[in-house]
Amino acid sequence: MLSFTAKGRRAWTAGAALAALSACVVLLSLNTGSMSIPPSGVLRTLLGFGSPDENLVLFEYRLPRILVTALAGIGLGLSGAILQGLSRNALADPGILGLNAGAGFGLVVFISFFSAMKGPLSLLIPLFAFGGAVLSAGLILLLAYDRRLGLTPIRLILTGIAVAAGFSALALFLSLQLDEDTYAFAARWLAGNVWGRTPEHAAALLPWIAVFGPYALLQARALNAFSLGDEVAAGIGLPVNRQRILLLLTAVALSSASVAMAGGIGFLGLLAPQLARRLAGNRHEHLLPLAGLIGLAVLVAADTAGRTLFLPSSIPAGVVVAAVGAPYFLYLLTRTK
Repeated sequence: MLSFTAKGRRAWTAGAALAALSACVVLLSLNTGSMSIPPSGVLRTLLGFGSPDENLVLFEYRLPRILVTALAGIGLGLSGAILQGLSRNALADPGILGLNAGAGFGLVVFISFFSAMKGPLSLLIPLFAFGGAVLSAGLILLLAYDRRLGLTPIRLILTGIAVAAGFSALALFLSLQLDEDTYAFAARWLAGNVWGRTPEHAAALLPWIAVFGPYALLQARALNAFSLGDEVAAGIGLPVNRQRILLLLTAVALSSASVAMAGGIGFLGLLAPQLARRLAGNRHEHLLPLAGLIGLAVLVAADTAGRTLFLPSSIPAGVVVAAVGAPYFLYLLTRTK
């Protein structure tokens, strides 16, 4: 009991520190850019007393992209934590398992039909991405399942890589049918470049995170049971198959909606749960919220760094995250049996 209480206090301390760090990262992102706005100017503008230029920069450009990256960071962090808990595999990640590629395929299908990603139609983007990710998840489960061994981690990852390659090829084929301007915009979007996001994009992503995020937190005990193995989970009364499907759909919804609005952000679903586990241990009631906060802070910081460090050029947030996440993945790969 003392150990649990100590771990609980440690998790609360880490959560408070991450919340403060996230607030600082968001404030820094609001301040920096091609037009620097001091903190007092940001506060004045948020209260409705900013100049026309400050209002334009803050409300039309910076705030929407910060909201999109913050929500997407939460979604990808939670999705990665759920997938790692379900598979009992430290290397599980929406990108590695092929879910992001399926969501990207759904996104390209949307562009092929509507040729636009702004305005009221943007509310449909997460639905198309979700459909693609569900199709990808279904194929992975079908191909990776073994009658004798069930879903083994190595089969899951290898199948996910193969399915991801297939969906990426399909997305590329459809992309080549687009006109030049639409293709260039879609390519930037899928690379994780969040330039040009509007309040409508943030509004399209918010319901998915607001609904599936709290549901994931409520399922922390079920994920704790899954970490003990299916037989033990069934023995303590957990409906294993039904709960696995619900949690998998939750992870798919969180990751696909995030990819739909932030683009192909790789390795964040791997990185955030790993760091959260080092801070608070394996209990998912502590791990899940910390993974969400880490995802928020990392993605907002990556976008801020990508658009400010190399002015007047910018680097997509997905590239910045991959530059950090790929070496960490290789490190985990050498440490994981």
